[in-house]
Amino acid sequence: MNVNLDLIPGFLATHARLLDRRRYASLMGGGGGEAGVLAALEGYRNPDGGYGWGLEPDLRSPESQPGAALHAFEVFEEVAPRTSPAAVALCDYLESVTLPDGGLPFALPLTVADGTAPWWAGADPAVSALQTTAVTAAAAHRVAAHDPAVAAHPWLLRATRYCLDAIQALEERPHAYVLSFAVGFLDAVHDTEPRAADLLKRLAGHIPADGRVPVEGGTADEALRPLDFAPFPGRPVRELFAPEVIAADLVRLAEGQQDDGGWTVDYARISPAGFLEWRGAATVRAVRILRANGLL
Repeated sequence: MNVNLDLIPGFLATHARLLDRRRYASLMGGGGGEAGVLAALEGYRNPDGGYGWGLEPDLRSPESQPGAALHAFEVFEEVAPRTSPAAVALCDYLESVTLPDGGLPFALPLTVADGTAPWWAGADPAVSALQTTAVTAAAAHRVAAHDPAVAAHPWLLRATRYCLDAIQALEERPHAYVLSFAVGFLDAVHDTEPRAADLLKRLAGHIPADGRVPVEGGTADEALRPLDFAPFPGRPVRELFAPEVIAADLVRLAEGQQDDGGWTVDYARISPAGFLEWRGAATVRAVRILRANGLL
């Protein structure tokens, strides 16, 4: 694996937001550790306990949004075993915007539409979205593994039931991101929800053997790949892919480092700020995955 770690701090300094610089520094054992990461996350937090202000890089509006909650839970997962009361407050916020069927809307009305992707701006706030609910609940379950207060929160129970029922009702292959997030959710609840194993096997039938799933409506090159479904070893979702498929995708990921030291993304560029922030986030994610797989 020919990854040049020496280039990454400089790349992040010139391209990434403070949050991802702190995340990377903590990952590598410095930068104020978990406290520094949580301090940077706090800048995106609103008084209602939710997150906005571009924490989701393609959703620039300042108000709290369900789409930003995933990224906050990712941070709460990364600082484990440390816990934060902000994680429970985020569950409280999500409970306040959950719809009667237990699902989260894809997005709420925006106060600032500039710089935001059309799929966020055009969402119906009165309709539950499996895509948003599944990816958010999956991240919350990973936090719940070390945070009992999140594990016991009623919002997570409602969201889990909604996701299991919505996934069970799927009759055709869903959109690539819905498929990926549903698979990730089932992996996260595999050990605690009796229905998860059979549902995961059913969804596996929609994933080609090479693990590449084109994104409908995306850019010409946009596709999800094996590591988007199964980034970390030791999880049930890894069993959906042959070892050589994962090995090849790890090589692809490592070779994705650009000459400036960072990684890039293949999806649409919505705003100049958002594209830079996605590159920073993608770089931190790439290093996390390569390290977790024993390659850095």
